[in-house]
Amino acid sequence: MMNQIVIVGRLTKDPEIIKSEDGKERSQITLAVPRSYKNADGVYDTDFVDCVLWGGVAENTSEYCRKGDLIGLKGRIQTSNYETENGEKKKSTQIVAEKITYLSSRKEKEDDIEKSDDELEM
Repeated sequence: MMNQIVIVGRLTKDPEIIKSEDGKERSQITLAVPRSYKNADGVYDTDFVDCVLWGGVAENTSEYCRKGDLIGLKGRIQTSNYETENGEKKKSTQIVAEKITYLSSRKEKEDDIEKSDDELEM
């Protein structure tokens, strides 16, 4: 059996490091992933996929990535069952990242900003 997923999307907010009680570092991110087809209104819908990153993957992503950056993620799907304070049983599904590939960089953004500034000066 295999539990593996590869997904490419844009970060919906800046990644932040969270330290657990046992000292492990993690980051929870959401990727905006447009669907490959249009809906009945002729618009591409977007899925928002929750992901969790651990250790060095979390640290590097939080250091090098910002909201709007395009990243590729390889990982596995994990589901959890939990109970709310009201006693409701809920199920949550997220992707646990094993590897992140940075597909857009700050350098590209800085170059784009400089080009825009140059155009304004003309």
